[in-house]
Amino acid sequence: MNEKQVHKFVNRYLEATECSILEKSPNHFTVKLSPHADRELTNRPYYWSFVDRVNAEPETMTFLFVTDKNKYDAAEEAKINDAAIKSAQAPAENAQEAAANAALGRSLGFVHGNLAAPARVPREDLFFGARKLDMLFDAAKAKGSYVYLFQEPDKRSTNPFSSTPYTAWLGVNMRVEFACDRKREEIHCFGVSLATGQCVELFYDRLLTHKLTPRLPANIHITKNGISYNKALSIVEQTLERKLRAYDYSWAESASARLEEELERISGYYEPLVEHALADNKPAIQEQFAQRQSEIRWQYEPRVTASAINCGIFHLEGID
Repeated sequence: MNEKQVHKFVNRYLEATECSILEKSPNHFTVKLSPHADRELTNRPYYWSFVDRVNAEPETMTFLFVTDKNKYDAAEEAKINDAAIKSAQAPAENAQEAAANAALGRSLGFVHGNLAAPARVPREDLFFGARKLDMLFDAAKAKGSYVYLFQEPDKRSTNPFSSTPYTAWLGVNMRVEFACDRKREEIHCFGVSLATGQCVELFYDRLLTHKLTPRLPANIHITKNGISYNKALSIVEQTLERKLRAYDYSWAESASARLEEELERISGYYEPLVEHALADNKPAIQEQFAQRQSEIRWQYEPRVTASAINCGIFHLEGID
């Protein structure tokens, strides 16, 4: 992820968790966390257990999230330089006022202009691999694995008694992993109509053409489901299985050949040692040989695995 992608993701997370953005630029956010985000990002279990126990009003933390360190630091340095230039060009009366304040300070001691000094705002540089950004990813993954959304109508009906039919779709993002001593992944997005059982691929691209909301829009009704969630999921699995059967698996044959070569190589090394170990009644070498064979098989043996990343129920206009 580059800086722009990180900035976009952080902005979406802050908006989704209803954080108060106090200051914002293309390079940073100064944000007061919402209670939900504070629980996930600040690692203050004792504080939140106290809040929950006494039912107190929580005081959440304020953070400076920097999404582009170089540009942000350069902008801050430019601000400091501008302030220094303006201070050097200030009129003489400002110097006289400063001298008077200094004299007052020597007489009465230091008096701050504002007794309510601003609290320190902790800074977090967010870049791909940063600990705090990983926490944002984990929070988004944990809370965003399942969604329930409705398509917003393009325009509101002028007839208050009209009702537009909506069909519920099960959308599933599937990760397919092809692994041996090398690894490749694919993401497949399927959508299954719960009314008709129709299954379409590239369902995410279809969702991008609509504006979605978690609230039920006015003047719509949901058509009755014709199949269950389990049936829809089995349709996804069958569709993906048919798709994978058509793939070229020459890579698996090559991986199996490399596996046999590695097994022969370690057999040539360990078999004489095992013979001497058995003669000397030392079974440790034989256990080590079996362990090494298991490790080689895990590394080279070709396998294909499929898993669901996330899913959701999407109510879309029409009867499909």
